[in-house]
Amino acid sequence: MLGKREPEVYGSKTLESISNRLKQVGDDLNVKLAFFQSNHEGALVDQIQLALDFHQGILINPGAYTHTSVAIRDAIAAVAIPTVEIHLSNIHKREAFRHHSYIAPVAVGQISGFGADSYRLGLEGLVNYLRKS
Repeated sequence: MLGKREPEVYGSKTLESISNRLKQVGDDLNVKLAFFQSNHEGALVDQIQLALDFHQGILINPGAYTHTSVAIRDAIAAVAIPTVEIHLSNIHKREAFRHHSYIAPVAVGQISGFGADSYRLGLEGLVNYLRKS
């Protein structure tokens, strides 16, 4: 729904345009990226668990699941893959229920409030973190 849903909050860029930009950034950083999107909590948990043997880092925008999903939090903790939480809007400037993140305590960092650039900043931060580790 990116680009259509509440553009005054989330911007007008589509998920496809954000993914294409991230591919370019990944190429510049000499890293390979895989993309997955779902509106289903269980599918997200499955992908996080599958990442264990294939990926060195996770960049995740858990959307509303940020504030509700112990399952996604537990999956990230279980795989122990460095994870950066991403949000287009500044969740700390929004409604009080959005201020709490179940993901942040198991992530190496959180980027929010920079629109589509949050993804680029998160990817650059994650790659820098992994290269220093």
